[in-house]
Amino acid sequence: MVLKAFFPTCCASADSGLLVGRWVPEQSSAVVLAVVHFPFIPIQVKELLAQVQQASRVGVAVLGTWCHRRQESEESLGHFLEGLSAIFSHEPWLQLCRERGSKFWSCKATHRQVPASPGAPGQDQVMLIFYDQRKVLLSQLHPPAALPDHQAGDATASAGGLAAVFDTVARSEVLFRSDQFDEGPVRLSHWQSEGVEASILVELAKQASGPICLLLACLLSLISAASTSRKANMLVSVFLDVALGLALLSWLHGKDRIGQLADALVPVADHVAEELQHLLQWLMGAPAGLKMNRALDQVLGRFFLYHIHLWISYIHLMSPFIERILWHLGLSACLGLTVALSILSDIIALLTFHIYCFYVYGARLYCMKICGLSSLWRLFRGKKWNVLRQRVDSCSYDLDQLFIGTLLFTILVFLLPTTALYYLVFTLLRLLVVTVQGLIHLLVDLVNSLPLYSLGLRLCRPYRLAAGVKFRVLEHEAGRPLRLLMQINPLPYSRVVHTYRLPSCGCHPKHSWGSLCRKLFFGELIYPWRQRGDKQD
Repeated sequence: MVLKAFFPTCCASADSGLLVGRWVPEQSSAVVLAVVHFPFIPIQVKELLAQVQQASRVGVAVLGTWCHRRQESEESLGHFLEGLSAIFSHEPWLQLCRERGSKFWSCKATHRQVPASPGAPGQDQVMLIFYDQRKVLLSQLHPPAALPDHQAGDATASAGGLAAVFDTVARSEVLFRSDQFDEGPVRLSHWQSEGVEASILVELAKQASGPICLLLACLLSLISAASTSRKANMLVSVFLDVALGLALLSWLHGKDRIGQLADALVPVADHVAEELQHLLQWLMGAPAGLKMNRALDQVLGRFFLYHIHLWISYIHLMSPFIERILWHLGLSACLGLTVALSILSDIIALLTFHIYCFYVYGARLYCMKICGLSSLWRLFRGKKWNVLRQRVDSCSYDLDQLFIGTLLFTILVFLLPTTALYYLVFTLLRLLVVTVQGLIHLLVDLVNSLPLYSLGLRLCRPYRLAAGVKFRVLEHEAGRPLRLLMQINPLPYSRVVHTYRLPSCGCHPKHSWGSLCRKLFFGELIYPWRQRGDKQD
């Protein structure tokens, strides 16, 4: 039987002692968490493990012994380590040993019980897997849907085994709070005890600046709690939104830019109105050489020209108050950039209200003619629309009804090109305005829903978001245990955005192209928000 022993790389140079970790029987693997050094009292080691097990809910136990033969005098230490299996009973009992002045390791897993069959061996083969304890502790493992391609000599592990290893290290954080430089009955080696100088400097800094360290610890704990609950993305998004809003506020209220915008707004509105007047005059003539219905063309043209005249009068009436209105609206940027962008979208809707009115008039008139032509077309085929049953039924018409229907059908057919042309022009203008508002809403949703914290974490600390692991072969020789190095595969940026993207609060509909074309063809109104009675395509 082959057993997998996950050994931390930070303990590769630790002094001899006991291997403390968790045994995963389902995966036939042992996760080593720390090394307990001599001298120690067995009862104190058991009390420490009981405290860690109660706090972390992880079955931490003594898995075996670790022997690091640095000097000749430590050669006799192996016999003493073998006798510890009687005090700390565990099945199987691991024996890891690093040869002095060599890169070779020896790994054994023995059973104290007698094998079931006389010919069965009492010792299992061990596959040693090195892992970075700090990265595994801080990383968050995601279910690997598709791991990247591995090079020759690499292998993958099952998701269940990886989850057990990552979960064991993450939940055993209580064990890592004490290192071998603390004054205590049990001395440990793990990822926090790799550098003596660094630990001494940290302890001196803690003693010299107690309140500052306490404040920093509270801030770090707050950030850690927010990151674990996926609220850090929301906090970073809010902070960035407010920062950009304050930057926009300072830009608007600096160098009298509000007054410049107010002075440029009225000429721009006049220019847009003049262009609409030229467009209507072009439609009232012979647009693109098309022969329009003269009477209907003049009526529609004058009707829309009168609305433009009212709109220009309204703009000039509001011109003395525009600067003051813009000044107060600019203060809303202190609430965030998204608030300012939303108000900008509303301002665009107000400034293009006449275009919206033109679109509604043209769409309603075009829709009425389309409905009339479809109803009269059913009349010619001897059909009618049953309102109660919501279906088309057969019907018999007399001669007078057919004659009146023919006259009405002919009139609507000859008036349809003029109405359709006005509807087409104003629909294009309306779609242009809706597109600009849609881009603003997309920018607002991007600021609100983009997981900036997770993307920054993926950029600076890619091991924090793990999509799986890969194993690299360190040693594979006959008669020697197989040694592998476990490396973390970071989560791709696309999956980071997909996994941690915040819910969007946009209210614009998500029409399909087929639904949009159908609405445009039949003259149905297109709104940038979702109606309660709209059907989902």
